[in-house]
Amino acid sequence: MKIGVSAKGADLTDAVDPRFGRAKYILVVDSETFAFEALDNSANVNALKGAGIQAATMIAEKGADVLLTGYCGPNAFRTLEAAGIKVVNDVEGTVKEAIITFKGGSVRYSQGPNVEGNW
Repeated sequence: MKIGVSAKGADLTDAVDPRFGRAKYILVVDSETFAFEALDNSANVNALKGAGIQAATMIAEKGADVLLTGYCGPNAFRTLEAAGIKVVNDVEGTVKEAIITFKGGSVRYSQGPNVEGNW
C-alpha cells in the first residue's frame, strides 16, 4: 500500500506537517518496505487558493491509497475522495511513527474535512 504523509521535511524522521495542501513536502511511502519518494510541495506553500487540490492531485498521480495528515480542508478532501484516497486526520509525530501507528490499526478514516479551506 502507498501512503501519502504531509511532512515538514523530505525524510521519514521528519515531523508530520499538520497542513496538507501547504506542507513543504508530501512523502509517498510503501507501507511494507518504507521505500519512499519525497514530493516537493513548495509551490503550494504560499498559494492563494487551490493548494489542497494540487497536493491531492499530486499524490493521486503517485498512486497513494491513503493520506495521513493533521488537517485536510473541504476541497482537498473532495479531490482525495474522488481519487479513491482515504484520509486520516489529526496525525502527529514523525512520518515513520505515523505509518507505524497506521499499520497498527489504531487510527480511523476521516468522514470529512476537519478544517475550513485556505488554512
